[in-house]
Amino acid sequence: MRDAVKNTTTCIRLALGPVPYYWPPDRLLEFYRLAATWPLDIVYLGETVCAKRRSLRPKQWRDLAAMLEEAGKQAVLSTLALLEAESELGTMRRLCANGRFCVEANDMAAVQMLSELKLAFVTGPGVNIYNPQTLALLARVGLQRWVPPVELSSRSLADMQHSRPPGVATEVFAYGRLPLAWSARCFTARAHGVGKDECEFRCLDDPQGRLIRTREGQPFLNLNGIQIESARTFSLLDQMPKVMDLGIDVLRITPQAEHTAEVVAAFHRARSAPGTPPTADALDAYMPEGRCNGYWLGAPGMALRPG
Repeated sequence: MRDAVKNTTTCIRLALGPVPYYWPPDRLLEFYRLAATWPLDIVYLGETVCAKRRSLRPKQWRDLAAMLEEAGKQAVLSTLALLEAESELGTMRRLCANGRFCVEANDMAAVQMLSELKLAFVTGPGVNIYNPQTLALLARVGLQRWVPPVELSSRSLADMQHSRPPGVATEVFAYGRLPLAWSARCFTARAHGVGKDECEFRCLDDPQGRLIRTREGQPFLNLNGIQIESARTFSLLDQMPKVMDLGIDVLRITPQAEHTAEVVAAFHRARSAPGTPPTADALDAYMPEGRCNGYWLGAPGMALRPG
């Protein structure tokens, strides 16, 4: 019998996504100690970007998960989005078979492993689910919560919601720099003029990624090791009425180098008082390069359009 992903509350739940950046152990441990006190329902843990990043050992991640469960959160262990070696597959097998915590699959190898183990699982935004047929297929093998790809518009999501299989919850990326692509090459190492194998963990110098601009000085992309993110910060805070109309179950907030607590508090206030949606610029002070919402509204991702 499959382990069920918790989905018992009637209001929108808040999730804290996995930390996408390379932070040292002390910073990670302190961050999650604080997160345990925030009004969150779900917390994702683990390295999703680069296998070379090993700030915490597997047991430390599991200990954090246990601590968060004791604090009343659902803890989910997340897998890598891009695997490049047999050793990484072995690590993922052990994570999937941890025996206690739900797992977020960030690629199809993890989906296959979890389905073979007959375990319920979550899919992250890196798993390409763009149509009801794919959603139904994955539901048959254990999917119980999915995070749509970040480029899926609200109109497309509405269509997906109408044909969503029973028992499958929808979690939407609601705040943070958008994860756009992964590569076998390391963008951060290349920016420093060194090879990937000689990176010397340069990502530690960029706790919120490395911004690159156009020749005109406009923010363009954010380098995060082998991952490319949007330069601007995506936010659905002012879209809460629309989010509720769509029947979305969970909103995901990506951890930030600073002010994550304030972002969580703002979304908690918005879900607690749906009749008074916050203004569009309520979190602008915490967005280093400004805001974007294009994908949600069917426009280019870096655009900012009125909702």
